Amino acid sequence: MLVDSHCHIHDKGLFELSAEETLAHAHANGVDKCIVIGTDPIDSKNACEYANAHAEVWWTYGYHPNDYDGDTATLEKALSDAKLLFSDKKLVAIGEIGLDYHFDGYNKAFQCDLLEHMLQIAQDYQLPVSFHIRDAFDDFWPIYSNFHIPTSVLHSFSDSKKNLREGLDRGFYFGVNGLATFADIAHPPLERIIFETDAPFLTPKPFRGTINMPGYVKNIAEWAADYYQQDFATVSEITTENVKKIFKI
Repeated sequence: MLVDSHCHIHDKGLFELSAEETLAHAHANGVDKCIVIGTDPIDSKNACEYANAHAEVWWTYGYHPNDYDGDTATLEKALSDAKLLFSDKKLVAIGEIGLDYHFDGYNKAFQCDLLEHMLQIAQDYQLPVSFHIRDAFDDFWPIYSNFHIPTSVLHSFSDSKKNLREGLDRGFYFGVNGLATFADIAHPPLERIIFETDAPFLTPKPFRGTINMPGYVKNIAEWAADYYQQDFATVSEITTENVKKIFKI
């Protein structure tokens, strides 16, 4: 059994294929479970509805750092309105949340404020967190250190070996997706990775140029079996057990 631990197949603005087609393709490729990732209050609610409509899908509540305009009052109202969602049985994590300083025009103060709000929720509800951190680890580590989070995942990690080591020392897991199949990046040890697609983005080889799908976790697992010099069954078992440990699914 394989799991897609991070995808956006619930977002009709991003993902064009039907749930039936998508999940059938996943099952045909040995991917039995998926986690759909919220990126703002509305998208998170949609993720909740999608997960509750499909037995093999779970969801997260998140707020992407690039989507916050600094309106604290609106943010606090949105999080207050979401309290009923936080008791949903299929909610498995807070995320994706984090810091992203990659593109021009980002607001560091807004992003750090949002991250602190979201980490407080994760701490209050004792939920694991899926992080989106890009070009911002120097600010991220001190903020993270102020909270007590059960388990954390660095989604789509592609940063330095220094930050890889820091994450390992802090007990993080790392989301490995199609990026690993075509980019020269640092790779975590097998025992600390989980597979994800980030569908519809980051399609792995040999399907580059097409829409990404949860079923392509199989191709990421095949790449990992070759890279870590393990058989496919071992890679599948280790990564799936990691997902179960983190998200309790």
